[in-house]
Amino acid sequence: MTGMGLRAMLLKVHLWVGMVAALFLFALGLSGALLTFEDIIDPALNASAWYVKPQGTPLKLTQITQAIRQAFPQSTLEELVLPQKPDDTVKIVALQSNGDESARKRYSGMAALTKWSFNRLLWNEKGGYLYDVVNGGPSDASIRPNQIFAVSLPHSMLSADRAKQVVSVVEQHLLTPYGLRSLAPSDPQYRGRYTGDGASRDGAYHQGTVWPWLMGPFITAYIKINGGSEAARRQAELWLTPLKEHLSDAGLGHISEIFEGDAPHGPVGCIAQAWSVAEILRATVEDIYEIRPRATHATLKAVSNRPSEAQRKRAAS
Repeated sequence: MTGMGLRAMLLKVHLWVGMVAALFLFALGLSGALLTFEDIIDPALNASAWYVKPQGTPLKLTQITQAIRQAFPQSTLEELVLPQKPDDTVKIVALQSNGDESARKRYSGMAALTKWSFNRLLWNEKGGYLYDVVNGGPSDASIRPNQIFAVSLPHSMLSADRAKQVVSVVEQHLLTPYGLRSLAPSDPQYRGRYTGDGASRDGAYHQGTVWPWLMGPFITAYIKINGGSEAARRQAELWLTPLKEHLSDAGLGHISEIFEGDAPHGPVGCIAQAWSVAEILRATVEDIYEIRPRATHATLKAVSNRPSEAQRKRAAS
């Protein structure tokens, strides 16, 4: 076989292999995309499992949870989706098996080891905050906002004292009237202005630029370490005043994507950013006004999402 003949044969093999692979990837992508509509497709294909004929008086929430626990005594009720229509079923979103005692001890040990390792590797004893990156080499002591999530998330691996130190460092070095800086001004890599060509702006994007959405987890963490006190919630509300005034500044009724790290912290980037608005709303409703759904393993409580008269007055002012 000549060189040209071998080349032609390899091209044909490459073509057919490519076509077969493309068909496989197309089928994979299509089936994966269909999962997006699982909540619509599944009830349509299995109507008998998703819809019931209403009979008698509707059960109360407490009766529903009691019936589920009686049916699954070895499991823990995590979440329910209540019916939207009279003939809808109550959907059990998650039932987590309690398992045996040995499994409980094993996972408890893994959790304790993870917490110990997290603190041993990431805690900066000298600075009193968390390292930003630990990857085998020298630890990165840059003061960045990522560490605030170690406090704001429901299950923290930090002690109460260390959590307070993290919030204090973030407040001192990163907090601005419009959110948290992505890097402390004391860092040699800090860029306080978001100006110039695309490359210059990209270089400043994570090097000091202020991100409004990070005000959400900061407020959550601040109120959390202060025990949810009234004074802490009022302080958080004051911190949001500049963002409230910003609603009539760049994009009317919206919050900008980012702000410059240096005062006066001019709005830059997109004039309307969904995550900026979403996190500020979440922190306001859940942390400042304390309006949130509450669910525990022992009981499932429906908490009214209707604000009090005092809360409505504060929101309107």
